[in-house]
Amino acid sequence: MLEHFKTFAAYNAWANRAIYAEAAALSPSAFRENRGAFFGSMHGTLNHILAADQIWMRRFTGTGDAPGRLDAILHDDVESLRQARIAEDQRIIDWIASLDEESLARDITYSPLTNPVPVTHRLSLGLTHFFNHQTHHRGQCHTILTSMGRPSIVLDLIYFARQDSGLVKS
Repeated sequence: MLEHFKTFAAYNAWANRAIYAEAAALSPSAFRENRGAFFGSMHGTLNHILAADQIWMRRFTGTGDAPGRLDAILHDDVESLRQARIAEDQRIIDWIASLDEESLARDITYSPLTNPVPVTHRLSLGLTHFFNHQTHHRGQCHTILTSMGRPSIVLDLIYFARQDSGLVKS
């Protein structure tokens, strides 16, 4: 299972680079334009993904900054947001690399922001949600971009795997 999460950490960073490359090509007004996504704009959605990642990483590791709101705006411009994203992706990759199978089976306990009642489950379940959540909201970013007439981006996991010669055998 550990290899599974290492793959997802690498995929996550790759997919984020693709989304941010397209977001950086938007005008500042298009970047902030409400397109009807859950967090409104590309700006709001990318900030949410980063905020949620920081919240989960604090739950997982006990360290790092974590905003107190899911709709926190951590960065106003795309470039500072991208730099924070790159740093967080590397933090995720490094932390996942430090785990072992035993770690994945341990329980974590935290209180969700939306319903502050303690919740306990295995770390592996939390990680599965963590990576799925990112994929969900990157899909919203993709929809925002295509609704603006931007070309579709290939974000499929298998496409990423085909780019990494160690994942797919020919």
